[in-house]
Amino acid sequence: MAMVPEVVAFAILAHVNPLVGLYAAFILGLVTALFGGRPGLISGGAGSLAVVSVALVVTHGVQYLFACIILMGLIQIAFGAFKLGKLIKLVSPAVMTGFVNGLALVIFAAQFHQVPESGMPLYTMLGLIILTIIGVVIAPMITKHIPGSLFGIVLTTAVVLLFGLDTKLVKDVAEVSGVFPTFAWPDVPMTLDTLKIIAPYSFVLAGIGLIETLLTANLVDKTIGGVNQPNKESLAQGAGNVLTGLFGGMGGCAMIGQTVINLEAGGHHRLAGVVEALCILAYILFASAIIENIPLAALIGVMCVVCYHTFDWKSLQLKQADAGIMLIVTASTFAFNLAYAVFIGIGITALMHYWREVGKD
Repeated sequence: MAMVPEVVAFAILAHVNPLVGLYAAFILGLVTALFGGRPGLISGGAGSLAVVSVALVVTHGVQYLFACIILMGLIQIAFGAFKLGKLIKLVSPAVMTGFVNGLALVIFAAQFHQVPESGMPLYTMLGLIILTIIGVVIAPMITKHIPGSLFGIVLTTAVVLLFGLDTKLVKDVAEVSGVFPTFAWPDVPMTLDTLKIIAPYSFVLAGIGLIETLLTANLVDKTIGGVNQPNKESLAQGAGNVLTGLFGGMGGCAMIGQTVINLEAGGHHRLAGVVEALCILAYILFASAIIENIPLAALIGVMCVVCYHTFDWKSLQLKQADAGIMLIVTASTFAFNLAYAVFIGIGITALMHYWREVGKD
């Protein structure tokens, strides 16, 4: 329920059919859950990739996007095969914190694109968002057997149906019903010109996808313990994206918001990701009417709680140097994209380390 509206929104952002995003969530989510290097990680069509993809889709069409995603997956497979996952250790704790906080802000800001600007629709939606947040917060006090996000969504949906409130539903954004994804080679010329068009996008998407995935995997380690396997995760992400491109998906990576929801619900093992992926497929094939009639306010409320838990509030107490790096990475993530933000953070960290070493001399 938390994945579907996010993926639909990102697909619309990338100028593709919502089903293209949902297929990515199903295929990539299933492959990475079964074969990835970090149980508990949830993958799908991410907004950080959609922002980059939109230019390619607008200028050359969706078929070039599918070809781009296949090449992106091959690059990620090569990254894992050559065991380059250790490079993620270059990311300092301050950069990691900035990444997490920046994504929390990006996710939070993205929730309000569907909120009306004024009048009774605005007040109704804000009231329902607050109701959902209350439901999510009080759910653990009532029972530990129902995830708080599900309790909040059901509560708000019931209130809307009971009182006949006029508010935006998921179906007002897009339809999510469809058929099982089918194999289709991208309808693009197999020429060097095509490679020249898609290669720059593929390398950028592969980099952003791996950075976001491996940093999110580190966050899972920090949250529930254990150690992820970055090379294995890179191979799984690559294989999943190759299949996604071959079956008409937009490509993706680990999604921090949905991963946090999963961990808070107790989904610490591979089965959680498998069930999530199969549920996405079930929504597409059989249960689209249920998802389409969920109020958007309920989903926004759930994501607001996720953003609160995702943001590292202890980072506000970091010492001066680390706080500066964290703030720069947070702002860069929010203003540009994840890849730029992390590279900027790594560069500043390296310069500061060099300056300290020079100062010792």
